Amino acid sequence: MPYVDRQNRICGFLDIEENESSGKFLRRYFILDTQQGSLVWFMDNPQNLPVGTDCVGSLKLTYISKVSDATKLRPKAEFCFVINAKMRKYFLQANDQQDLVDWVNTLNKATKITVPKLSDNQQNSENQRALPDVVGPKKQVSYKTEIIGGVPIVTPTQHEGGDVANKSEREAMQRSHSQLPYFLGRTAQDHTVIKSGYCVKQGAVMKNWKRRYFLLEENSMSYFKSDLEKEPLRMIPLKEVHKVQECKQSDIMMRDNLFEVVTTSRTFYIQADSPEEMHSWIKAVSGAIVAQRGPGRSAATSAAAVYLS
Repeated sequence: MPYVDRQNRICGFLDIEENESSGKFLRRYFILDTQQGSLVWFMDNPQNLPVGTDCVGSLKLTYISKVSDATKLRPKAEFCFVINAKMRKYFLQANDQQDLVDWVNTLNKATKITVPKLSDNQQNSENQRALPDVVGPKKQVSYKTEIIGGVPIVTPTQHEGGDVANKSEREAMQRSHSQLPYFLGRTAQDHTVIKSGYCVKQGAVMKNWKRRYFLLEENSMSYFKSDLEKEPLRMIPLKEVHKVQECKQSDIMMRDNLFEVVTTSRTFYIQADSPEEMHSWIKAVSGAIVAQRGPGRSAATSAAAVYLS
């Protein structure tokens, strides 16, 4: 979701088709700066890049004529919207439907563009024209749902006439599998995954910030170099975690969406991609700790109980 940073700019991650009509979308970090009148994008959050790193693309807001949903223009690209600017169309992919709506509304507002609402008659005619594309003749398919690593996976079990499910369904299933970490895509599952995703973590010695893939399970929180790695760089047992909370030093560190995981030996500083994601991680880790120890028990009291026993 787009969020407002300390400089009152709208920020967030999107996928963009940098080379027009290539069909290849690349993940970039976008900053909408209404004071400067520009939309710029970087390889990553500039806070994680060397000082002075240039943006990889930019667009003046005065060049933008219209921002709209592009689902029909690019049916294979999920949550796609388009920015019409000068002689070019910039196609972008949001993270979900709400993210798409938020970005379209924010960009339209920033460029002072108002999209007229369709009347009821126009809306009905638009729906009727779109209906064949959405509904269409489809074959009867039965499905089965399996829980793999805490993630529900839907797969077809029967196909009329022996055909495989239609192309869009195949692509959706391929995406769901491809987005799973390597060890979650395997058939045998020994993990109960509560939450997973990329965050930026501060190093213990050099104090540099690196993007890592985090995995929260019932008894531990681990981080990996990427979601393709099988062995974690480190595993943090939840029994050693004293508390997890929004970082009170975020102003000093000049980091947005920063939270801390305080253990018996070290405090881990972790930056999420948005405020919503930060609160989601805090809630998930706190919930896992409570589930493991029971309510009202800290790491210190748990250790004391073990010692006395």
